[in-house]
Amino acid sequence: MKTVPERIAALRAAMQNAGVDGYLIPSSDPHMSEYLPDCYGARSWFSGFTGSVGTLAVTAEKAALWVDGRYFIQAEHQLAGSGIELMRVAVKGTPEIPAWLAENLPQGGVMGLDGMITAISTVEKLEQAFTEKKITIKDIDFVSPLWEGRPPVPATTAWLLETKYAGKTAREKLEQLRDALAEHGADATLLSRLESVAWALNLRADDIAYNPFPLSYCLVLPESATLFINKSRVPAEVEDALNAEGVQVAPYEDAASAIASVSTPVTALYEPEGTSYTLYHAMKANASIKLQAGEEPVQPLKGVKNEVEIQNIKNAHVKDGVAMVRFQMALEAKMTAGETVTECDVADMLTALRKAQPLNLGDSFDTIAACGANAAMMHYHALPETCAELEPHGFLLVDSGAQFRDGTTDITRTYTMGDLTDEEKTYYTLVLKSHIDLARVVFLEGCTGGNLDIMARSAVWRHGIDYRCGTGHGVGFVGGVHEGPQNLRITNNVAFVPGMTVTDEPGIYEEGKVGIRIENELLCKEWGVTEYGRFLCFEPITYCPIDVKPVKVELLDNDELDWLNEYHALVYKTLESSLTPEEQDWLKAACASLAR
Repeated sequence: MKTVPERIAALRAAMQNAGVDGYLIPSSDPHMSEYLPDCYGARSWFSGFTGSVGTLAVTAEKAALWVDGRYFIQAEHQLAGSGIELMRVAVKGTPEIPAWLAENLPQGGVMGLDGMITAISTVEKLEQAFTEKKITIKDIDFVSPLWEGRPPVPATTAWLLETKYAGKTAREKLEQLRDALAEHGADATLLSRLESVAWALNLRADDIAYNPFPLSYCLVLPESATLFINKSRVPAEVEDALNAEGVQVAPYEDAASAIASVSTPVTALYEPEGTSYTLYHAMKANASIKLQAGEEPVQPLKGVKNEVEIQNIKNAHVKDGVAMVRFQMALEAKMTAGETVTECDVADMLTALRKAQPLNLGDSFDTIAACGANAAMMHYHALPETCAELEPHGFLLVDSGAQFRDGTTDITRTYTMGDLTDEEKTYYTLVLKSHIDLARVVFLEGCTGGNLDIMARSAVWRHGIDYRCGTGHGVGFVGGVHEGPQNLRITNNVAFVPGMTVTDEPGIYEEGKVGIRIENELLCKEWGVTEYGRFLCFEPITYCPIDVKPVKVELLDNDELDWLNEYHALVYKTLESSLTPEEQDWLKAACASLAR
C-alpha cells in the first residue's frame, strides 16, 4: 500500500499531466455532509489525517492541511513525516486557504477541484482570491483514478419514519417547505443536504455510519417533488408511500438532467454552502430557472421540533439514561474487582447496553472514551491496537450517543477514576459552573447562539481559560448528531426559539494533562412574558447523574448548587420506574443532594 508521500506524488503527477497547478480535496461529498460515506473519504486517504473535518491543498511544490482546534494535536501526530504542513484554523498567522493558494499558484495558473463535492461558496471565495493573478478553475476528478481500493458507493435499504415518531407527513412537510420558500420570494429548490431530504420525506437509510440518511436529492417545484436515489434500494412499498405523498422517485444520477429539463419558469432558492459547484452550474445554465442565494430552507424548519418529536426525544433520553446508569454501575464493578478495562471496552459496553433498549438503531457517533491526557484531544478515538487501560486515578471522559427510532442522543460525562489533584478538581468544577450557568440562563427572545455562548465561557474566562470549540450544537431527530442552524458558538447569529434543542458541553482541555467535558441536551422553551418582552429558558432533557466527587463546592454559588441538586432530583424521578431496585438504590446515591 502506498504511503502518504507516495499518494501525494501520484496526485502531483496527474496534475502535471492535466496542466493543473493546484488541487483541493475538502472533507466533503456531493451533499456537503459533515460525516461522509467511506467512498468520499479522499482527504483522509491522501493526507493520512483521519479527523472528521479538514481541507487538503496540494501544489507542485507544497501541500497543506487546514484543521480546527479540535484536531490540532491529532493532526500534528498524523501528519508527521508526510511532507504536509499543518495549518491551524483561527490561530494568528495561519493563512486562509484561498490566500495560501493564490500565493503559491503561478500567474495565469489552473486550480483543479471536483465540482461535485465542492460547494459553490468555496469556489466563489477562490475566484475572488485568484482575480489578480488570473488563475482559472478547472472541474476535474483526480481522486477516482488514483484512490486504490476505494470503497463502493453505499446503497442500503431505504425506509420511512412513521408519523407517530416524526409528527408530520411528508406532504405536510413539503407544504411547510413551500410556504417557507414563498416567504423568500421563491417557489423551487434542490434539497441537496442529506439531512434535509431525510427530514422532508421522513426517509431514512444507513448509508453513512451513525447518520441514518440515504444518498439522495429532492427537487421541489411548485406542483411536484422528485426524489433522486438509487432506485434498487427503495422497496416497492416505500415508493408507493412516497407517491401517495406527492413524491416521485427517479434515479440518483438523473438529478442534473432533471434540472436541465425544468421548463416552467421558477425562482429557485439555493444555499451557496450546501450546493455543489457542478449542480449550481446545471441550474444556472437553464434559462427557466432564476437563481436566488439564501439560507438552506429546511434547516430552520427541522431545527424547531414539533410536540410529537419533543415527546419522543424525551422518551429516547430516558432509555439512554438507563443505559448510562447501567454502564457506570458495570464500570465501577469491574474497576472494584481489579479487572482490566480499556478505552475500547468502554465504547463496546455502551454500544451493547444501548442496543438492549427498545427501538435502538445503533450509536449516533463514534464513542469517545478517553482517560488521562488522551481526553485533551477533543475528538480522540481509541483504537484496539493503541487504546489505553483505565487506571485508578484521574478522569475518564466518555462522549457517546445513540440513534433510536424515536430520537437521537448525545451525552458526555467525565468520571472520577481515583485520586485527583487539586488542579483537576478545580478544572472540573469550573466546567460544571460553565455547564450550569448556561443551563439555567433566562434570556430575552431574539438572543442568538453567539450571545448565549458567552454565558458558558465566562466561568472559565475569569481564569484565563478557553476551549477551542463551540459550547453546543443542535441535534437532529433520528438524524445527524450535529444540526443547524442553531448552535452555541461566538460567531452564530441564529436566534433561539422554543422547540430548538442544543447541547450544553463546555470543557477544559490541557494538552498532555487532562480533558474534561460535561454535556446535556437542552430544550428551548418559553420562560414567561413581562412588560419587557418574551423571555426564554432551557430545560435539560438528558437524564443521567453528573459525577459530584470532584466538585469543589466552595466554587459554586448558591444558585448553581441549587440547580445541580434540582437536576439530580429530576434525573432520579425520571429514571426510577425504568430501573431495577438495585439500580434505583445506586441512582439514589448518585443523585443525592450536594451540601456545603
